[in-house]
Parts: sequence; structure tokens; C-alpha cells
Amino acid sequence: MTVTESAPGEYVPSAGRTAHAGGVQDGILRRQAARESAARTYARSLPIVPVRARGLTIEGADGRRYLDCLSGAGALALGHNHPVVLAAIRKVLDSGAPLHVLDLATPVKDAFVTELFRTLPPRLARHARVQFCGPAGTDAVEAAFTLVRAATGRSGLAAFTGAYHGMTTGALAASGGAADVRVTRLPYPQEYRCPFGVGGERGAELAARWAESVLDDPKSGVPLPAGMIVEPVQGEGGVIPAPDAWLRRLREITAARGIPLIADEVQTGVGRTGAFWAVEHSGVTPDVMVLSKAIGGSLPLAVVVYREELDVWQPGAHAGTFRGNQLAMAAGTATLAYVREHRLAERAAVLGEHLLGRLRDFARAVDCVGEVRGRGLMIGLEFVDPEGEPERAPEAGPGDPAAPGAGPRPAAPALAAAVQRECLRRGLIVELGGRHASVVRLLPPLTLSDEQAAAVLDRLTDAIEAVARGHGGHRDG
Repeated sequence: MTVTESAPGEYVPSAGRTAHAGGVQDGILRRQAARESAARTYARSLPIVPVRARGLTIEGADGRRYLDCLSGAGALALGHNHPVVLAAIRKVLDSGAPLHVLDLATPVKDAFVTELFRTLPPRLARHARVQFCGPAGTDAVEAAFTLVRAATGRSGLAAFTGAYHGMTTGALAASGGAADVRVTRLPYPQEYRCPFGVGGERGAELAARWAESVLDDPKSGVPLPAGMIVEPVQGEGGVIPAPDAWLRRLREITAARGIPLIADEVQTGVGRTGAFWAVEHSGVTPDVMVLSKAIGGSLPLAVVVYREELDVWQPGAHAGTFRGNQLAMAAGTATLAYVREHRLAERAAVLGEHLLGRLRDFARAVDCVGEVRGRGLMIGLEFVDPEGEPERAPEAGPGDPAAPGAGPRPAAPALAAAVQRECLRRGLIVELGGRHASVVRLLPPLTLSDEQAAAVLDRLTDAIEAVARGHGGHRDG
């Protein structure tokens, strides 16, 4: 039995196989719950057993089909099992080439690096070096930290509230989850829950001033860091795009003080936000880029790309047994080239604006959606308690655009979780994120068609309406 893209609305299993298929799936889920750790995540909120997949569609062991807007947490730029990816993998397998060679040079690796450099911001690509790390994004983050410490002779790091950079010690510290690595946490500007209560250009300017003050004030208690790491769009933090002007200010601030600027493009890269790399929206060229997820074409691969002036570390300063994944490099080359040649970043920008516009129009009719935000095909809806007491916005100062009054309502993680469950019932897979897990996130493949986008919208809005009706979050009329 093969899987083809399901038509919009088609996710009910075929007759005659429901009982047996459902029993197989239930048995697998029971064994997983009995054998695997309590730390498992997606398996808890998405109780399905994928057995086949193609493009946007996953088929479960129970025969049901789902539209997958999780895309391996953004790793599947071309969706599941894209033909060009499968062909690239088969070519390596059939060639007899070695699959594991540590960091030795191979034709497959050379082709990947050539294609990668073709896509990089030109000012970085002209004088760049690349380091292959362990296969996960967090390995690349750790490598970037090792790099800038070696290059600057300093040890501290600067990161931002709401960040997510991985699960190793240094990456956790930069994400706010560990205390044994010195990380200075700076405010990340956002419109809806601005840390300064004003939002807009004024809020972004205040965030930049805060960073500048902390770095320059001899009494701040913060020594000059070895590097500053930032996500151009915070993903796990709730799909919060960094203002372009703020990113440009960060570039000015770090450059003037000799602080390497590290762009974490693990989730935002390879066309996801409507540009090949999200930093390109602002015109910023970072000193270091951390890349993973989509660059491996659905297989594990992670690299750090950086200015050659920083290349002062010694052999073995950061290594990893599985940094030479030949199948991932082949799949990654095919993915990078396909996205570039078919202008999928531009497609993501256009389709993303359409989806955001439709969702914002829809959100006006429901009180439980506080904000719809995103960039390209990286979209989030923040759910709020329609009965909760709104936060009080501070009095506006001279020149501030915000007037005094009520701010956003409290975050509603229970509502977001309910929407995720209702989406799954309708055959749609979505992710949760944000500081309170109150944001429903969409990361569909860049190959999403107009028809598929309409189906995603129909299922998502239907799920939200069902939850809103049950929780009094739907506006009358």
C-alpha cells in the first residue's frame, strides 16, 4: 500500500482496515509508554504512529492520514520523502561510497559545501570557513561558543529572553535553563508582550539601548562577552520575529565592541521565513551562523559557518564522531539546490503573507486568540484567556506610540493544548511553543500548495472555533 497526497479534508481511514490497523497502533503506543523515558515529548501530545509519508501527508498505523504542519520541527523543508532527496540518497547508496568517514574530504561533502556557500549571504560567503559538528543543532551552538571563546579570549555569552538554542549545557544556559555557564540575558523585543510595555519601534529601540547600556556600564557586572547569540525569529519562544531595525542595531553594537554576532538559523534557515536565511530580511551579515535541521534534507547534519578571521581554534577544539554524515550531505545538497532553483523562499514569503492575513481576519471573531504572528511559513497563534484580567500597560511617555490602557490577556496554555487536540482529530498536526506553551505553531513544508494551504486553514480554524465555543471565547455576531 502506497501513500499519495491526501485531498483536502481526506483523513478518514479506508473501510475494512480500521480495527486491525488501530490495534497495531495501540500496541505500539503501549509498548512505547512502557519502555521509553518520561522525557519523551511529541509522543505525548501526538499519539500517532507514522508508517508512511509523502510531502505534507503522514499516514498512521491506524490508516488515518494527517496534514503535517510540524515538519520534523522545521527539518523537512521539502516535506516528507521528496523525490529529489530520495534520489540523492539512493545515488550515494548505489555508488558504494563510504557512509561514515569522520571529517575526511569526499566528493559528496565537497558538493554540499559548494552548494551551501552558494546560498550564504554574499558578504559572509566570500570570506567564510565551515566547521562540521555533531549531527544536532545544539552541537553547532556549542561549536560556535567554543569558536568565539577561542577567538576573543573571553568566556561569557550574551543571549536573549525567550531563546532556545538546544539541550547541551552551554545551549541550555543561553536558553535560560542552566546556571553553570555565565550568560547575560537581554530583552528580546516583541509587539504583543513588549518587555517595556510600549511595543513597536519604541520597544525595539529600548531593547537595543538596554543591551548597549549593559555592555558599556562598568557597574553592570557584565564583562564584555565572547559572543552574542540571537534567533532572527524565535521559534520555540513563540514565533516572534526580531524587528529588522533592532537586528541592525545589534550588528552595530556588537561590531563596535568587537563582539562576534552569532545568528542561530537552525529553524529559520533554508527559506523558511521568506528569505533563504532570516538575517537577510534585515540586511545583517553575522560573524557566525549556526545551521542544522533543513540543511540535512531530513537527515541529521549541523555546521557552523563563520568569518575566516575567527578561525584560530586548534585541531580537535570541537569534534564529533558523526559529523561526516554522507547521506545527510547528499540530501542537504539536493534540498538547498531545490529551494534555491525553485525560489521556494519567495514562495514562502507570498504564501506566508496570505496565511497570516487569513488567520488575522479569522482571529477578530474569537476572543481566545491574542495575536497571530510570524514570517514566511513560520506562523504562530498565541492563545489567551478571554475571561482573564488584562495586563495594565504603563503610561506612555513622550513620543511613545502606546496609549495607557489594558494590555494583553493572560496566556492560556490549556486552550492551546485543546486546539492542538482538536486539530489532530481533524487530521492536522501542529506544534505548541511560547513561554507558557500557549502558542500554536505552524511549520509546513515550503512545497505547500495553495490547495493544501486552504485545507490547513479550514482544519485549523474549525478546531479553534470548536474550542472557542466550549470556552466562551467566540464573539457573537
